[in-house]
Amino acid sequence: MRRTLRENRGFLLFLLGFGLFRTAVADWNPIPSASMRPTLLEGDVVLVNRLAYDLKLPLTDVVLLPLAEPQRGDIVTLSSPAGGTRLIKRIVGLPGDRIAMQGGVLILNGQPLAYTDRRTVGEQLAPGWPVAAVRATEQLPGHSHAVQFLPGVTARRDFAERTVPADEFFLLGDNRDNSEDSRYIGTVPREKLIGRAHHVLVAADWLGEDGWRMAPRWGRWFTALR
Repeated sequence: MRRTLRENRGFLLFLLGFGLFRTAVADWNPIPSASMRPTLLEGDVVLVNRLAYDLKLPLTDVVLLPLAEPQRGDIVTLSSPAGGTRLIKRIVGLPGDRIAMQGGVLILNGQPLAYTDRRTVGEQLAPGWPVAAVRATEQLPGHSHAVQFLPGVTARRDFAERTVPADEFFLLGDNRDNSEDSRYIGTVPREKLIGRAHHVLVAADWLGEDGWRMAPRWGRWFTALR
């Protein structure tokens, strides 16, 4: 055993260093669901900066040093407070913000957001399950981005005003009617934020009519997120 470890010491140190790099500095995150459509698609792999907000003890949520403040509009990966599942969502509410929703319209600090460039497109909830989807540009203060609504799907489109607690954030998926986000899991403590996703690294189309297909989406490779 000792001989094996000695002979493979360089490789084992490389694996250890690589693991620490992924858990403390930078990571990549495959997108398995439609909760961030149209911004992110199933089959995308996003690059995540784990040092965007905090330096953490590797493999933990323990913050060693705060580095920067999360911003409204950032796309973040997180450990869900409702069970630890890794999710990817967008920050729409900062600590102290008052958040409400009426008929799918987000209301921030008493002001309903504007939704421009509305258009109807076809969308597949699953292979062989087409639905009509409405896409628009949501005008968050200081940040505009695409969102999607599914009028024919039952979803939580209304909630009473709440104030985001100190050091916590309110997150939503861009696919508003198909996302498990702060409407269901509550606000997210800062230490649960893993990092900020800023680019699609690679992308593949793996949802064909038969439920499985693997074809590169070349036009999405190395594209910046907004």
